[in-house]
Amino acid sequence: MTRRNLELLLLLVGAPVVVVLFAMLNLRQGIALSVTSLGVPLGIAAAFLGSHLAIRRFAPEADPAVLPIVFVIAGIGMAFVTRLAPKLAVNQVIWLFIGVACMVGVLIAARRLERLAQYKYTFMIAGIALLLSPLVPGIGQEILGSRIWLHIGPFSFQPGELAKIAIVLFLAGYLSANREMLSVFTMRIGPLKVPDLRTLLPLLLMWALALVVVVFEKDLGSAVVFFFVFLAMLYAATGKKTYLVVGGALMAAGIVAAWLLFSHVQTRVSNWIDPFADAQGAGYQMVQALYAIADGDLFGRGIGSGMAGQIPVVESDFIFAAIAEEAGLLGAAGLLMLFLGLAIRGYATAARAKTDFSSFLAVGLTTIITLQAFIIVGGVTGLIPLTGLTLPFVSQGGSSLVASFIAVGFLLRCGDEATGVGEEMANVTVAINNNSVLGRVSLGRRLTNSIMGFSLMFALLVGNLTMIMVVKADEYRSMPGNNHTLAKQARIERGIITTADNVVLAQSARNDDGTYSRVYPAGDLASQVVGYYSAQYGTSGIEAAQNDTLTGERGHATWLDVLNEQAGITQAGNSVELSINARIQAAAQQALQGYTGACVVMDPTTGAVLAMASSPTYRAADFASVIKTGAQGGGGESSLLNRATQSLYAPGSTFKMVSAATALETGEATLDSRYGSPGSMDIGGAPVTNFDGNDYGVLTLRRAIELSSNTVFGQIGRDMGAKTLVNGAQKFGFGRDLRFDLPTAVSLMADPATMSEWETAWAAVGQPVGDDEVVGPQATVLQMALVGAGIANEGTVMRPYLVQSIFNGQGERSFTATPSTLFQALDKKTALDLRGALEGVVSNGTGTAARIPGVKVAGKTGTAETGKQSDDSWFVGMAPADKPRVVVAIVLEQDGIEGDGAAKAQNVLKTALAEQGVL
Repeated sequence: MTRRNLELLLLLVGAPVVVVLFAMLNLRQGIALSVTSLGVPLGIAAAFLGSHLAIRRFAPEADPAVLPIVFVIAGIGMAFVTRLAPKLAVNQVIWLFIGVACMVGVLIAARRLERLAQYKYTFMIAGIALLLSPLVPGIGQEILGSRIWLHIGPFSFQPGELAKIAIVLFLAGYLSANREMLSVFTMRIGPLKVPDLRTLLPLLLMWALALVVVVFEKDLGSAVVFFFVFLAMLYAATGKKTYLVVGGALMAAGIVAAWLLFSHVQTRVSNWIDPFADAQGAGYQMVQALYAIADGDLFGRGIGSGMAGQIPVVESDFIFAAIAEEAGLLGAAGLLMLFLGLAIRGYATAARAKTDFSSFLAVGLTTIITLQAFIIVGGVTGLIPLTGLTLPFVSQGGSSLVASFIAVGFLLRCGDEATGVGEEMANVTVAINNNSVLGRVSLGRRLTNSIMGFSLMFALLVGNLTMIMVVKADEYRSMPGNNHTLAKQARIERGIITTADNVVLAQSARNDDGTYSRVYPAGDLASQVVGYYSAQYGTSGIEAAQNDTLTGERGHATWLDVLNEQAGITQAGNSVELSINARIQAAAQQALQGYTGACVVMDPTTGAVLAMASSPTYRAADFASVIKTGAQGGGGESSLLNRATQSLYAPGSTFKMVSAATALETGEATLDSRYGSPGSMDIGGAPVTNFDGNDYGVLTLRRAIELSSNTVFGQIGRDMGAKTLVNGAQKFGFGRDLRFDLPTAVSLMADPATMSEWETAWAAVGQPVGDDEVVGPQATVLQMALVGAGIANEGTVMRPYLVQSIFNGQGERSFTATPSTLFQALDKKTALDLRGALEGVVSNGTGTAARIPGVKVAGKTGTAETGKQSDDSWFVGMAPADKPRVVVAIVLEQDGIEGDGAAKAQNVLKTALAEQGVL
């Protein structure tokens, strides 16, 4: 197959990619597909087909892959400019046609490239003049901090784009004429030969020119491109890696100096290091780009479906962020591979060029395009500091587009002036001389090294993209300030949150603009459990814990749900049914009214949480004002706290359930073991005292439980020892993860190795001890409910849960909670014996206020000394005592009255038993 036929075939392969992109965009915008609506991609295809015919006529031996690659890249760019800036798209199409015409014009006008080498100094003067022309007062214009524009009448353009080509033409001519001189090092430093000053002069001049661009035009990107293009051409001409080392050192020194001296460089470096430090200011553009790229995932959101419009000037400098978001990692990486493919074909053209001038020109022009693509994509993705360049053939802007096509025209001409395979092979076998184009072997080796360098650079780009779009995508999406995530979720109908008896706790209401607002119709019922969802304040409670489920990203009921989610089709979120019973919850909240505290109600046989109340509370719909009040120091944050799971309390005498269970389980005591119970006794050299100093004489352990004797339990703690006591507590969940549906503080025990005999005695009583970082026992109300549940359920602690069921938008169930064992705290006999003793607490001890006529109730009261004005009042109860269906744990902060907890828990127990069908 001839080169031109292969080129035609590749154009036909690339055409559907461009047409399909525009078709997808039209469909997204609701435009019917027709020849008219697809006029732009068809017109572009026709323009490239015309250029193909021109190449057949004027450059038949040119590389066959360059034009098709440029066609696809330019088509992608045109599609995204149309998507992002439709008002500028018409001008961009015109500039594209002008660029294609200029490319063909170069092929027609520059029939013999070696003639251009005779005007190398003319090109140098023209290039420097164009490069520095924006500094001329009156016509030079500064836009977005860089002075790189000329403004003449109604027209504005960037002369630096044409300056790049002119300077490359100069460098190609200069290097082809002086490569021997530049290859010979005459100075010696020790054993090393180094270039003298005359040899280094071109390098120093290019470095100085780059610094001028940075200092006066504030265009760091162009300066880097100019200098490194020169280094690439110099290396291709001489093969001297010394130039790369010296040049790299000079550029590093220049960048450091620029960073020290110029605020705009400092700003760019700071935004590169941490754009989130000023996410609403200098780092806004970068942060928005990262949010957009992270949303792209593997396959993208689809052209027209992204939110890259949030990025300022996205159609120019940041257009790659839009491509990554809407085409995904595969599409973005594919575009990068096209640029790498262009680099490979460009360097292949240089390898087979007829003259030194053509070879160096191909190297320079290819490097401009490829290096510029690397720098801008690296900047947009945070791999390197952002420099403000355009992405060749892709970004909106006529100057860059026309200059890029002119460069391609020269590149095609270089390929047409190739030596041909036969002459290439012949030159491999002859001596290297001026007519052998540096010798094909040595030149090929240098160009291969350069291609390997470009391959590594683009591999870094793809790796960095993968890090953003796959590895760290969830981290970016879940950031509180990610307006992309919040805006997307605002258009999702979040699922309903209901109680087990179908009371709606949270639902979404559609607004006129198509977004949804969260509504909380149940007043203050379970407000801390439900939490809140807000674009301004984020999420909490079940709204946070089940966020992915409520938005439909998790908890799919059918394969259709999965496919819709993967395709990016917006669908209503899943509904979450809680195990909470509205009547039991209301009773628990009523019990806490007027107090600070918490209450948990559980079914001990399943682990279902039937109620979880915290006081003070708030109306769920008023969460925003509560947050504002708290931020202003008004104490509003206190009502937002779920004290049932997030506050640690001294458990007081309710912890004696743990101490008694451990003593019975280990054989340290039986319920009939007898102990003296004076009002005060020394244990470990310090006193342990009963409440109010009561002297109970001699008590069995059973009676000591009923009367809550501190001195008896102090002796039990001493006899068991700290290690046994702490191990017993851990069996109930102290110091362990409860695997609950809401964030839960870990209940604590002190380190047994640090506990004295006296501290162990008081720990067995339920008073926190310890002189190190961990003081215990300290427990959440949920933890003490689990202690009661373990005893009620014959020694087995079931995993507590709030989420009972999940349903999709069509009401199909995708999840049902299954009861499972969390811990085995006791054997059955110990649990039954202890439950019998706890029944005596309610019938004939400190918990009589919890009695319910016709139902046997077991429980344990507690009064915890906290060092505050009044003690905390506790009660943990279960009923019916012979086969418990309900466990209640309640704490009243600073109540100070023994038995108050039992009194408040009585109605909660009664309501729960009625709802469970026992009463």
